[in-house]
Amino acid sequence: MTRTQSPFTATAAASGRGRSPLIRGAETTAYGSLPAPAPHTGAETAALVGLLAAQRPRVRTVVLGHSRDGASRTAAEAFAEAWCEQEGREDGDASAGDAVLAVVDWPEQAASWLRPARRFTGPAPDAWVVAAAPLGWAQLARRLAQSTDWDPARTFGFASLAEPRTIALAGAAVLDGVRGAAADGGTWAIRGGWLSSDPAGPELRRRPGERRSQEGVRHRP
Repeated sequence: MTRTQSPFTATAAASGRGRSPLIRGAETTAYGSLPAPAPHTGAETAALVGLLAAQRPRVRTVVLGHSRDGASRTAAEAFAEAWCEQEGREDGDASAGDAVLAVVDWPEQAASWLRPARRFTGPAPDAWVVAAAPLGWAQLARRLAQSTDWDPARTFGFASLAEPRTIALAGAAVLDGVRGAAADGGTWAIRGGWLSSDPAGPELRRRPGERRSQEGVRHRP
């Protein structure tokens, strides 16, 4: 397991729950240029589905959220397809409506974030799944923490959410408990301002003909 805590997270407020959802220009530029979401991978989608399938009590319903960039939209569509297929195999008669209660998107800037926050939490799913760019997700997460009963511990994301600057912008306590999948099929989690990651196992990481390599040394910067 690898644990990293960036200077951004270390200097962020202990709790972002009382902060305004609106992130002003000066606050954004304080953390440098924010990365755009990269295209998702098949291993990433499979690992994300696996994370949810392993939860107990069992996750049967999800709300899917994404920002409006192409990579996030495509990742959300890939998850929806994989999740519904997985539900169908296990239950035999599950439909897309049973598995995904709602799909909510949002821009990078909004007036108050209350409308997407209510749409995101209104269906009361077992879990939330997110594919998003950093700025909009940080602002939505602030509003979710401030104005809804959203639970970060029941929130799962693509690799784009595993970004220290997003944790700093939202406030470390706001995203505490969010977990997700990495591009290589590994997993990551946010705990107490730390971003921890576990690389994929050799069966997911290696291509045919490749030798096994040693990875996963735990360290603290």
